Amino acid sequence: MNYIKSMAKLINSMRYQYGVYQVFDNFLELSAIALSNSVDYRYRKKREARYLDIIKTYKDSDINIFPELMDLLVEALEEQPDDYLGRLFMELELFDHWKGQFFTPMSVSRLMAEMLITDHINTLEEKGFITLNEPAVGGGVTIIALNNTLRDRGYNPQQILRIVAQDIDRKAVHMSYIQFSLLGLNAQVLHGDTLAMKFHDVWRTPGYMLGWGKG
Repeated sequence: MNYIKSMAKLINSMRYQYGVYQVFDNFLELSAIALSNSVDYRYRKKREARYLDIIKTYKDSDINIFPELMDLLVEALEEQPDDYLGRLFMELELFDHWKGQFFTPMSVSRLMAEMLITDHINTLEEKGFITLNEPAVGGGVTIIALNNTLRDRGYNPQQILRIVAQDIDRKAVHMSYIQFSLLGLNAQVLHGDTLAMKFHDVWRTPGYMLGWGKG
């Protein structure tokens, strides 16, 4: 099944009612909030209010598009982890709306992960876990590529990875947070300027909140 084409078709079906960019953006934020509110009660009230503000802009008959999109994303990540949200962005041709942003293909990130894996394995053998920091995380493809490389070598990324990621773009934060959460990774994703060290928000995955990989 071509999950990207199926997700793009769903979003494009709402083109004339709401606009492709709005539906994609709202899907990201609603999904991130739903995942966060299941475990991170510190921000629950504020994020729930934001969730309701978004949902009320849609007709009741149109709201089902969001769980349908999430179902496709879950299936895709279970079949083969990849930066599906970054690929969906490219498929929808949202470059003009998102300042010309481009998402790195998995093939390139996987090559980089293979080149760097030896250093990570050495750290794992010494400490029992690997700490990663990604200052411009985008959709999270670099970390997803490392996740895949570790899995192929017989390691469980949910147990051994501890991730801190940042991005100045709110949508990129939501994209990576959603995908890291669904992959069961232990991650904190910060929204803000890494160079200035000024951050507005933090998104903690269920894997982080439940302590997976901390022991």
